[in-house]
Amino acid sequence: MSTTSQKHRNFVAEPMGDKHVTALSGIGEVLGKKLEEQGFDKAYVVLGQFLVLRKDELFIEWLKDICGANSKQASSCYMCLREWCDSFL
Repeated sequence: MSTTSQKHRNFVAEPMGDKHVTALSGIGEVLGKKLEEQGFDKAYVVLGQFLVLRKDELFIEWLKDICGANSKQASSCYMCLREWCDSFL
C-alpha cells in the first residue's frame, strides 16, 4: 500500500479551481518557480499538459525535463494528477 502526503490528499479532495502550481504534490517553491518561468503557473495548466500526454507516465519525464524535478517529485505529481482525474473527470 502506497502512502500519500497530506498535500496530495488535500489536492485530490476538491475541485482544482485556480490553485497555484505549488498546490500539486511534489511541486515546492523551487520547482514551482521554474514551472512558472515556463508558463505553467497554475495547477490547471500543468493538468493540461498531463492530458495532452494522455495521462501517460511520459508526463514524469516531461516534468523532469522542464523543471528539473527528480523521480520522486515527478512521480508524486503524476500520481496526484492521475488520482484527481479519476475523481473529477
